[in-house]
Amino acid sequence: MPSQDELFDAVDALLEEEPQLPPPEERARLRETAGITQARLAAVLKTSTQTVKNWENGRSEPKPPRLEAYQRLLKGWAAKYPAHAAPAAPAVAPQPEAPQTFTRVPTVEQDEAEPDIGVAVKPAPERPARPAARPATSSRRSAAKKAAKPAVDPRFPHGPLAVLDGDGSAYAVGGVVLDCPATTVPELVEW
Repeated sequence: MPSQDELFDAVDALLEEEPQLPPPEERARLRETAGITQARLAAVLKTSTQTVKNWENGRSEPKPPRLEAYQRLLKGWAAKYPAHAAPAAPAVAPQPEAPQTFTRVPTVEQDEAEPDIGVAVKPAPERPARPAARPATSSRRSAAKKAAKPAVDPRFPHGPLAVLDGDGSAYAVGGVVLDCPATTVPELVEW
């Protein structure tokens, strides 16, 4: 039989080991079950949302001191939300049911067999036809550029806002895509 000192030494050795985290899928499950977003968890642990995403998809692991804090949080959630237990429903006061309205939809047989009881049934509105699907393109740049709509303010012929991407395209309001000739910030301001 092992002595008490041997058992304590073995326990101390375990305590000094690096904490083991649950698998990435379990980390995500615990966070989602707790109703916490990745952004909120990142703010609490003073890191980026992308770092939390990486932890939850197995691309990286937290380093001390975040490791210990994250481990503690996950252990708390694991105790609160066991893996095989049914998720606890949020405590919400029951809402009174709205009164239901029933309308009789007449059929040919019913109309002949039953007299009209004064219930007006409106025909269902016709659904507008869906536009034809656009052909798939491999790049946004290869799609045809839309013509600019007339603007109200002559200073901004394509609208006052555009988003620039890295290849010199400016995406303006209404789906307008423009080529941006500016290569410096002063040129961009002038443009």
